[in-house]
Amino acid sequence: AKDDPSRVMDLLKGLGAYCLVVVAGLLCQMLIIYPLLLRLWTPLGWKTFFKGLAPAQLLAFSTSSSGATLPVTMDRCRKHLGVSEEVTSFVLPLGATINMDGTAIMQGLATMFIASTVGVDLTLVQYGQIVLLAIVTSIGTAAVPSAGTVTLALILGSLGLPLDAIGLILAVDRILDMIRTAVNVCGDAAVSCIVAKSENELDEKIFNG
Repeated sequence: AKDDPSRVMDLLKGLGAYCLVVVAGLLCQMLIIYPLLLRLWTPLGWKTFFKGLAPAQLLAFSTSSSGATLPVTMDRCRKHLGVSEEVTSFVLPLGATINMDGTAIMQGLATMFIASTVGVDLTLVQYGQIVLLAIVTSIGTAAVPSAGTVTLALILGSLGLPLDAIGLILAVDRILDMIRTAVNVCGDAAVSCIVAKSENELDEKIFNG
């Protein structure tokens, strides 16, 4: 029965586990993948990078919008990370539009959580489909709060999962959206540093200062 207390508790436990896994995935992307890319492609220190970008990430966390954070991100990259105006003017607006790594992580995990909750066993092919669709739909996601839950409906529909199941994650999505927006902004800045370094458009004196 829907009002069965044990069923409700199981659902809450599952939702808690979903939140922990999503946060772990987002933190892994921000604290491991991006610093690794900086380490592989540039000589830049990740501690200095995060220190210079901190105000932009804080704004991204509070607004849940990489679009609203864009002016601050561009300012921090130019004045504190040493990225040239030419690179920031091209890379960061483009990244705010198509670079949605945090959203892709959320959509993939949310789809698997919903499928498990409604009792649908996914095949290996469907897992691959989830990964592909999460990447593709995240590219077209608007840089506004909770836009990822809208495009999540496309993934659920392609797998035959009930669209109203999105309601299962809405209660916690705002908090997760704040984190994944900070991840997206971090990715935009990291790529701008990598591009600037490759084009000799990075002032390392500013970065290290």
